[in-house]
Amino acid sequence: MTRISRRNPRGKPISSPDGDQPPTDGSPNPKTRIPGGRDPNGNRIMSFTLKILFFSGILLFIIGLFMKNYSVNSVKKSVIPRVVTPLPAPKLMDLSMFEGEHKESLYWGTYRPHVYFGIRARTPQSLLSGLMWIGVKDGRYFMRHVCQDSDELKTYGWTHHNGRDYGRQVLVDQNLKLTTSFLKSMEEESGYGGDWAFRVEAQSEVLKEETEDTVHLFFYVAEEGGNALYLGSGPSDIPDVYILAFGSRNDLGSWQLHLESKDDFEFHYAGFKTNHIHNLSELVQTNLAVQAREVGRLQLSDTSDDAPNILVFQISARIPFKADVAFISRSSGSSSRTEERIRSLIGDSLTGHLDQKQKQFDNKFERCFNISDELNSDAITVGKAALGNLLGGIGYFYGQSKIALPPSSKQLPGTNYISYWPAELYTAVPSRPFFPRGFLWDEGFHQLLIWRWDVRISLDIIGHWLDLMNADGWIPREQILGAEALSKVPSEFVLQHPTNGNPPTLFLVLRDLVCGVKKNKFTASEKNDISIFLRQASVRLDAWFKWFNTTQSGKDANTYYWHGRDNVTTRELNPKSLSSGLDDYPRASHPSEDERHLDLRCWMHLAAACMSSISDILDDSDIGKEYGLTANLLSDFELLNQMHFDYNNGAYFDYGNHTEKVRLSWRLIEAAGNHPTRELVREVLEKPVLRLVPHIGYVSLFPFMSRLIPPDSWILEKQLDLISNTSTLWTKFGLRSLAKTSSLYMQRNTEHDPPYWRGPIWMNMNYMILSALNYYSKVDGPYKERAKTIYNDLRNNLIRNVVRNYDETGYLWEQYDQKKGKGKGARLFTGWTSLIVLIMAEEYTEC
Repeated sequence: MTRISRRNPRGKPISSPDGDQPPTDGSPNPKTRIPGGRDPNGNRIMSFTLKILFFSGILLFIIGLFMKNYSVNSVKKSVIPRVVTPLPAPKLMDLSMFEGEHKESLYWGTYRPHVYFGIRARTPQSLLSGLMWIGVKDGRYFMRHVCQDSDELKTYGWTHHNGRDYGRQVLVDQNLKLTTSFLKSMEEESGYGGDWAFRVEAQSEVLKEETEDTVHLFFYVAEEGGNALYLGSGPSDIPDVYILAFGSRNDLGSWQLHLESKDDFEFHYAGFKTNHIHNLSELVQTNLAVQAREVGRLQLSDTSDDAPNILVFQISARIPFKADVAFISRSSGSSSRTEERIRSLIGDSLTGHLDQKQKQFDNKFERCFNISDELNSDAITVGKAALGNLLGGIGYFYGQSKIALPPSSKQLPGTNYISYWPAELYTAVPSRPFFPRGFLWDEGFHQLLIWRWDVRISLDIIGHWLDLMNADGWIPREQILGAEALSKVPSEFVLQHPTNGNPPTLFLVLRDLVCGVKKNKFTASEKNDISIFLRQASVRLDAWFKWFNTTQSGKDANTYYWHGRDNVTTRELNPKSLSSGLDDYPRASHPSEDERHLDLRCWMHLAAACMSSISDILDDSDIGKEYGLTANLLSDFELLNQMHFDYNNGAYFDYGNHTEKVRLSWRLIEAAGNHPTRELVREVLEKPVLRLVPHIGYVSLFPFMSRLIPPDSWILEKQLDLISNTSTLWTKFGLRSLAKTSSLYMQRNTEHDPPYWRGPIWMNMNYMILSALNYYSKVDGPYKERAKTIYNDLRNNLIRNVVRNYDETGYLWEQYDQKKGKGKGARLFTGWTSLIVLIMAEEYTEC
């Protein structure tokens, strides 16, 4: 490899495109002349004039009919279906608390959770930046850019992130260890959103005195709006600093991107013009492949398309290597002041800022969560990583959801969806490699942690979600907004169904906020913002509740069931209830309108009780009284038991058309070409009847989790029995999702669907159960001490297992195996698994 000592071999800027507008091709219309003669009597002229008038009249009549028909059709065409019509209510994001300093402070961030390291602004057409590198495995080269399990990184994720202006991430790819650090800076001279910088440090994981390993890093900057970017002029007036790129935007003014490194490196670049930025990895790989064939080296081509909107810079260097990249907005001011701003974001100055931010994070973590001394340093490290990854995984998305149309729709043939209105979403995500987008029911659990760290970020996220509500009060449960988000989703999961809901978990955090206001847990400013937010949100929350109350109601009064289950399936052992969030958790074997879903009833109680509490602090007694009555009705213990309690099992169950005698059997299926294939087909051996559905698991514990069982009731003791019994739910790693006694325990749902909520341990449900155990251990009753013992044992088991898995694998996991405690499902799942921080801190709802 040719060694270049800290210089840019190319200092030539890419010429700007011609600013002249293309000539128009529309010439002035010539005046129409009507030919005609004139006889001495003028008869011909009169005849011609009458003809003109006659035909003009007919023409005007036809035009009139056309315009009338066109006007009617235009009105018809302009009618927007309600399903894609926004709720006619003031938007939460229009509140002044989300404007001004707050909005600008959150403008830039690591809001691209699907890539290993990426920066963007909270605006639809943003300037993007990010990092790629070449990984080496078994002597083969692989491009690393988008988070994916197949890359087999030993570990990656944010060890620290404050959600605003600082983050630190460690990535280990075979023998290569990368550390990426992010910092924002607000200066008076800065453009909107300020300046930012990131540092990349490359080290070897192999301990040896001297290494000959080379690292290939690729920094890039891209314009989503297609604006042209310009290649920098090379070395600047500051030693070891190079101008990589520059440009201009309306929101930022002129800007520059600088690179600083004291190490030797080789530099190459490539520029691309494309509307498909989400295909950047492929563009770079193709460029490298051509170069490898033509010159036999792994380097970019040092060429560019005209007026490129993507610039990629390759840095090749010996390990260890360190480089700082600084972004300076509004760079057209005083050159000396611009130089000062650059210097403050590179080298020793950047090191000092990063060290200070890390100390601030550590201090705030200790202050917010006050984790007891009983937990060792390993547990604290895991807690910080869980919080850091949740905050570092917050993303910004913009686009249109695709809403499924019913088969009876009169849309164009072949069209099975209609587009939602263009919308933005600022949200945390469950998992960067697997689910790097917004999920409605996950988000409520995310916010239980985030509001305790930064309540204004939490309000901002909740506001974005509620602003997605349509005129009916429905919110699409999965948000796939923009090309980058869409590129990570299988086609069968893209369409959102407006008949289907999702657990309204945002009421969990709203309940906490209301409780905190009542107990004076917030500053005066925070309390004021929360009250203003709730007042504006109340219209949307009311519409949301009413949507559930009308569309998800059951046959009997005050009963509910999740819509969307497949009642004609021949492939599923037990038709999934995806809208419930619990997917394959066993429900009635034969979906019908007779179903009564216990978990949805409890979610509705939470929503009604929360709405009643919100009305109290807003002094809206009429609405509060109505919701109070609904909450009281849904918490009626006798009615609950009458509808859902099985006295023989001492457990709560769903109700529906059910038989236990259903199985999957292999059958030969005739296929095209007369070649039969074997498939697993659902086989019903007994006629179903209306009955309680006898499967003990998470759903059975919803009345317990909702604290609907009186502390002195013998039924509470039965719930404690179910929780602590190793034959049902108890394991030494946490509570399993479905009892071992269930006929569907660890059973596949289809040939291709392994058990999901049929045994494994899930953190969100364990957290809610712990919260209830904590509550029952503190209220007077005969089972107080037993609840406390179970609470301590369960909490210790969960913490021990999560910490052990993190130490062994470097990851937090989506779920944990109920037999050995091993992490399974999606890894780097720092959505609701990050609730382990609240479990460590023993932070639960107090209302």
